[in-house]
Amino acid sequence: MQHLVLIAFLSASFLFLHIPCARCADLNSDRQALLAFAASVPHGRKLNWTLTTQVCTSWVGIKCTPDGRRVRELRLPAVGLFGPIPSDTLGKLDALQVLSLRSNRLTISLPPDVASIPSLHSLYLQHNNLSGIIPTSLSSNLTFLDLSYNSFDGEIPLKVQNITQLTALLLQNNSLSGPIPDLHLPNLRHLNLSNNNLSGPIPPSLQKFPASSFFGNAFLCGLPLEPCPGTAPSPSPMSPLPPNTKKSFWKRLSLGVIIAIAAGGGLLLLILIVVLLICIFKRKKDGEPGIASFSSKGKAAAGGRAEKSKQEYSSSGIQEAERNKLIFFNGCSYNFDLEDLLRASAEVLGKGSYGTTYKAVLEDGTTVVVKRLKEVVAGKREFEQQMEIIGRVGQHQNAVQLRAYYYSKDEKLLVYDYMTPGSLCAALHGNRTAGRTTLDWATRVKISLEAARGIAHLHAEGGGKFIHGNIKSSNILLSQGLSACISEFGLVQLMAIPHIPARLIGYRAPEVLETKRQTQKSDVYSYGVLLLEMLTGKAPLRSPGREDSIEHLPRWVQSVVREEWTSEVFDADLLRHPNSEDEMVQMLQLAMACVAIVPDQRPRMEEVVRRIEEIRNSSSGTRSSPEDKLKEEAIQIT
Repeated sequence: MQHLVLIAFLSASFLFLHIPCARCADLNSDRQALLAFAASVPHGRKLNWTLTTQVCTSWVGIKCTPDGRRVRELRLPAVGLFGPIPSDTLGKLDALQVLSLRSNRLTISLPPDVASIPSLHSLYLQHNNLSGIIPTSLSSNLTFLDLSYNSFDGEIPLKVQNITQLTALLLQNNSLSGPIPDLHLPNLRHLNLSNNNLSGPIPPSLQKFPASSFFGNAFLCGLPLEPCPGTAPSPSPMSPLPPNTKKSFWKRLSLGVIIAIAAGGGLLLLILIVVLLICIFKRKKDGEPGIASFSSKGKAAAGGRAEKSKQEYSSSGIQEAERNKLIFFNGCSYNFDLEDLLRASAEVLGKGSYGTTYKAVLEDGTTVVVKRLKEVVAGKREFEQQMEIIGRVGQHQNAVQLRAYYYSKDEKLLVYDYMTPGSLCAALHGNRTAGRTTLDWATRVKISLEAARGIAHLHAEGGGKFIHGNIKSSNILLSQGLSACISEFGLVQLMAIPHIPARLIGYRAPEVLETKRQTQKSDVYSYGVLLLEMLTGKAPLRSPGREDSIEHLPRWVQSVVREEWTSEVFDADLLRHPNSEDEMVQMLQLAMACVAIVPDQRPRMEEVVRRIEEIRNSSSGTRSSPEDKLKEEAIQIT
């Protein structure tokens, strides 16, 4: 009997001693998985993941279960993660519920063991450069899946229809193809499949979503888009009256009644027209409402030049609950709030396709640039995520940094540093009077190199899907020392697909004019046009009567070169520097390579930077004539 008691006591003691060890093993296994991930994936931000610190309280981006036994959430947005997600690391976090690795530079495919974590209910991997197919082993407990702004291809997995708790499916801006599966997901509230290569009819279960959920898929059809070929339009939900009923109804009406009905309808139409005219007149008189309303005392000068008359912000369009929500980025030294900004005097700097830009001078003398966006279709979450990316990738000496932003339902404002003396457009095409300051060859090379470095930085830091989207000479700003900074980058993703203004067609790549989709290669094309603009002194604009504008600048340059070499190609101001002709020709060849019709034939921006550096650093020894150089290396644009 004593032996049995002793054995029972020892067994209980053994189990008691091992209970806390089992707890440690669970958290330790999570720790080892996370350390393996951090060791395999380079990251720019210090995570403080070490063996000597507490996982649940000291590790960046980690949140544990209430009892501290397991890792429940892993959130590492915009920390500079680079490269593939290794298998057998994060996939071992079998208690993980939330995984957010958005806004990094992750590549290759999404490991199936990560996508299939059984407890996972929220997966945020947007704004990376992940590729391959979407794993079919997605966790059936997912409620939020965001894989947007990556490079996933293949079809949308059919097994998505088994994720019955899914409330949000965001797959926009990938390269997905094939038909959309018929997803009978009762809880789905948010769907975005725009800007892919999907085809075929939109299934009935998804026709309740707006057309913006499917834009950018040229071969999709059916509600809410255009009807599919060969299909009849949907019948009206109202059943028509039987023919006999219609006839008997009109027979019962006398001629006098019919005339009275017609007269009443005409009078009502006249009243509506008068009311409409009064509203239009009142709106013109009162001005545009909203957070940045302006009592205009004049109109902005043509060509984007600054308006001299002063204007005052009005805060009447802001609700009390929305005030003082100006979001500043880390490291910003400005010390003002939204009310201060609204009280500042403002001067119109220009009106573009994205909105109106103002120079704002605050009461303490601080001067900033405020851009008021228009036609933003992105929701609050997507807008804030894009602002975060713009704020991160804009940290470069050749980019105008976004300092703060404001978001409300009706108004979106961006705050930038103010730069003088102005834009490259103004320097190239400003007042051509005697005694004006011109840009010499060395300065133009410097500007072109710095602009290229800025764009190359955006492409590298923002990931494969991040683009500038609006490269033009008015968006290249110059400092006092004529250093170049690119501006207005990353905004195209927030906007409705616009009708491209005629004045901007000259900067747009051919594929963009056709598909309305922009890529990093279309950025290269726009930059090539910018180079031609600096070389020729001619603006790629549709402007009748202006000698310094050529709507299709690449085609004009090619036609001149093919016919015969003349001095018409280069800006007359550059011909005053005869010792630079060889470099000018090399730069012209690079520009024409950038504007190749086929996107894959255009160089990447880092290659453009390298070639401009070589041109700038080339020796000034014996040079062949421009005619001989172009004959040796014919510029091809087909």
